[in-house]
Amino acid sequence: MQGEAVQVAARKVWIARLLVAVVIFINLQAAVQYLLNPNAYSGAFELEGIPGMAAVMGVGILYVMWQVPYVFAAINPIAHRLSLTEAVLMQAIGLLGETWLRSRIPAEHTILRNSILRYIFFDAGGLVLLIIAWFLVKGNVIAQKKAED
Repeated sequence: MQGEAVQVAARKVWIARLLVAVVIFINLQAAVQYLLNPNAYSGAFELEGIPGMAAVMGVGILYVMWQVPYVFAAINPIAHRLSLTEAVLMQAIGLLGETWLRSRIPAEHTILRNSILRYIFFDAGGLVLLIIAWFLVKGNVIAQKKAED
């Protein structure tokens, strides 16, 4: 019976890793696209030329930078539960910030508003995956703490 519980717990940890890895993959895919072909995306932000290229590439660099806690969470969501919590909080801040940002942009900027709406959907989906991962490992963390006491 106890062996079965250990297997279930291990399965939950692997599912959590997979969910975090999916979010990392999607974020890094966007980062690579922004870094390698920034001019394809600058129009969506109503930017052009060198300033547009620099702004889009800067966002790509930020995407890469932001993945640090996600990577630690994916490697070991139990040992790095704080990193998983940070990833959840970062994703939530992104979602709330983008929603607020979009509300501040006048309706006549349709392309820009739609671009930000894609970020909102993207971050909402990532947040759902990260929250599921967080809850999957929550029980394991509690059990581990009890065993240490």
